Amino acid sequence: MNSPVKPPSALLQRRALWVLLTVVSVALGWILWPFYGTILWGTIIALLFAPLYRWLLVKLPGRRNAAALLTLLAVVLIVILPLVAVIASLSREAATLYEQVQSGAVNPGQYFHDLFDALPRWVKALLDRLGLIDWNTLQRRISAALSQGTQFIATQALSIGQNTFEFMADLCITLYLAFFLIRDGAALSGALREAMPLAPAFKQELFAKFSTVIRAVVKGNLLVAVIQGTLGGVAFWFLGVSGALLWAVLMVFLSLLPAVGAGLVWAPVALYFFASGALWQAVALTAWGVLVIGLVDNVLRPILVGKDTRMPDYVVMITTLGGMAVFGINGFVIGPVIGAMFIAAWHIDAVVRRTAQSPPPPAPD
Repeated sequence: MNSPVKPPSALLQRRALWVLLTVVSVALGWILWPFYGTILWGTIIALLFAPLYRWLLVKLPGRRNAAALLTLLAVVLIVILPLVAVIASLSREAATLYEQVQSGAVNPGQYFHDLFDALPRWVKALLDRLGLIDWNTLQRRISAALSQGTQFIATQALSIGQNTFEFMADLCITLYLAFFLIRDGAALSGALREAMPLAPAFKQELFAKFSTVIRAVVKGNLLVAVIQGTLGGVAFWFLGVSGALLWAVLMVFLSLLPAVGAGLVWAPVALYFFASGALWQAVALTAWGVLVIGLVDNVLRPILVGKDTRMPDYVVMITTLGGMAVFGINGFVIGPVIGAMFIAAWHIDAVVRRTAQSPPPPAPD
C-alpha cells in the first residue's frame, strides 16, 4: 500500500514561490525593456496630472473614463502640441545649420582661429613656457573637433524629423499607457502596496519618496532647464547669433546638469564676442548669463528640486550625471529616483536593525 504523499512544507512553498516570482519578474522586465522610456514617461504623466484627474472626478462623479480622457486632453494641449511645434521648428533650423556647416558658410574652426588670434601676447608666451608650443597643430585639432561636434548636433537634431514615425508611435504608446495609469493608478498603487512584504510605515515611506522625487525632479529640473534655455535663446536671437533655436534647445538639455548647464553654451559665445571686438555684445551676454540665467539655476533649482527631495545638492547632481550616462536623456529622472530609493531603503534597514537590537521592555512586577 502506497504511503500518502506529504504536502510540501510552508518554508519550501515560500522558497518555490520566491523563485517563481523572481523568474517571471526578470522575464517581464526583459520583454518590457525596449519600452522602458514610454513606460517611464507614461508613469510620469500619470503622477504629475493625478491632481487634475482627482479634481475632474469630483466634478464628474462616477465618470472615471471621462475624467481620464479630459486629463489626457489637457496633457496634449499643454505638453504634446508645444513639444511637437518646437521639434518641427528645430528640425528646419537644424537642416539649415547643417547645410551652412557643410558649405563652409558657418565654420567653427574659423571662430576658434579668431579667438586664438585675439589672445594677448603674454597669454601666448605663458602657454609657450608651459610647453604648448605647437599651437598650429593644436588649433587644427580643436577646429576639427568643433566642426565635428557642430555637425553631430545638427545631424542629431535633423534625425528627429526623419524618425517621425518612430516618435509618433512611442508618443501614442505613452499616451495610451498614461490613460490607464491616470484612471487606475490608485488601484495599481494599492495592489503594489499590498504585495510588498514590508510594514505599512515602510511602504508609505517608499511610495511617498518615489512619487515625491519624480514630481520634484521632473517639475524642477525640466522647468529650470526650459527657463534657462528660453532665456539663452532669446539672448542669442537678440544678439544675432545664427541658429538661436538650436542653441536654445541645446541649453535646455545641458541645463538638466546641475551647476554647469547653460554656461557651456553661452560662455564660449561671449568669449568669441570679446575676441572679435564686439564688446557690448560680450558684456551684455555675460551679464545676462551670470545675473539672469545663472540666477534661475541658483535660486529655482534648490527650491524646486532639493527642498522636496530632501537630498543634498551634490547627491542630486551626481545621480543626475550618472543616470544620464547610463540611460541617456531619461536618466535625469531615473538617476535621482534610484538615489532617493537607495537612501530610503538603507534608512528602513537601519530602523529594522535598530528595532531588532533594542532590548525588550521589562516585564511588569
